Amino acid sequence: MLILYFHQKFWNTTFSQRTPTISHITQKPIKDIGGTAEMTCSVLYAMDFPVLWVKVDKEKITEPVVLSSGSTLIIKDSRFSLRQDIDSTSFTLQIKDIQETDAGYYRCQVLLGLNNKISADVELEVRRPPIISDNSTRSLVVNEGQPVKLECYAGGFPSPRVSWRRENNAILPTGGSIYRGNILKIPVITKEDRGTYYCVAENGVGKGARRNIAIEVEFAPVITVPKPRLGQALQYDMDLECHVEAYPPPAIIWINNGVQLSNNQHYRISHFATADEFTDTTIRIITIEKRQYGDYICKASNVLGTAEVTVNLYETIIPVCPPACGQSSSHLRSSSIKTASYATVYECLIITVASDFILYLITD
Repeated sequence: MLILYFHQKFWNTTFSQRTPTISHITQKPIKDIGGTAEMTCSVLYAMDFPVLWVKVDKEKITEPVVLSSGSTLIIKDSRFSLRQDIDSTSFTLQIKDIQETDAGYYRCQVLLGLNNKISADVELEVRRPPIISDNSTRSLVVNEGQPVKLECYAGGFPSPRVSWRRENNAILPTGGSIYRGNILKIPVITKEDRGTYYCVAENGVGKGARRNIAIEVEFAPVITVPKPRLGQALQYDMDLECHVEAYPPPAIIWINNGVQLSNNQHYRISHFATADEFTDTTIRIITIEKRQYGDYICKASNVLGTAEVTVNLYETIIPVCPPACGQSSSHLRSSSIKTASYATVYECLIITVASDFILYLITD
C-alpha cells in the first residue's frame, strides 16, 4: 500500500511537470458562404493553463481578436459557439452562416506564462464568387495604329480564371474567339478592332463576373462610292452618293468646279448617320442643266485626316430611272418607261413604245 501511494504521487508529480503541447488542430477547412465550419484544437497536459481561440491577421492590418478562453466564449456573436470535450481535452470553435469576412487565420493558443505560449494556426478559406478589380481596364478611346493593352484582374476563392471575348463572338486581334490570361495585347490596333470586349472571370462559384470594355478607335475618313459614274438626261434629277467611315464623325462637303455646294434650287444635300462611324451622304442635282455635268467631289475631314472621291455625272439621251421616273410604277406608263435597272458593266433602259420594247445598252 505504501509503495502504491508513492508510485501514484510520483506519477502525478511527473504528469504535472510535463510541458503542454497541441496534439491536433483541424486542417484547412474550405467552406461556402452561408455554411458552417468547425475547427478543433486538442491539447495535452494543459489542465492548469488557459487555452484560447484567437483570430489573427498575419498582415498586421488589424489587432488579434480573442474569441474564447477555456470553455468560455468571449465574442458576442450568435454565429459563434464553443464546445469543450473534457475527455480528449479538445476545444471546438464553430461558426455558422459563414460570411466572407470570416475567412482568415484562427489560432489555438496555450498561455504558459506572461511571455511564454504555444500556438497552432488553421486557415479558414471561404469560397467567394469572382469580383473584377478596380485596377482592370475600363473603356478606351485610342488612335488607329497605337499599341493597346487590356488588363483584367479578379479576386475570389478559388482564384478566378480570366478570359477575353468579343461581342457576338467576333475574332479577337490575337486570333480565335477566346483568349485566356489577365492581359490582352493588341500590338497595332485597327478600326476593325473597335467594339466591345468582355473580360470574364470564373472560379466555379456562382455565375462568374464580366466587365464590358468598349474600345473606340479614332481613324481618318475612308470613302467608298456605289457608282463612280452616273448618267442622266437634261432636265431630269439625279442622285450622287458616297459612304463615309470615320471617327470622330467628319465634316462632309460636296464640291463642283472648285466651289463648295449648298442647298438651293439646284442642289439638295443630305447626310444620314447610320452609326457613330458611318455616314451616308447624297447630293441631288435638280433639273439638270448642261453646265452641271462633270465631276463632283465628296470630301470628308476630321482631326486625323481628309479623304475625297470623285463621282462623274455625264449626259445621256434617255432619262435614267430612278430618280427620273419617281418611286411609283404607275408613272412608268405615262412616261413610256417600263423598267430600269443598273448592272456593273451595263445600264439597261427599257422603254415602252406602242407595246413594242426597245432595249438600249449603254456602256460605262
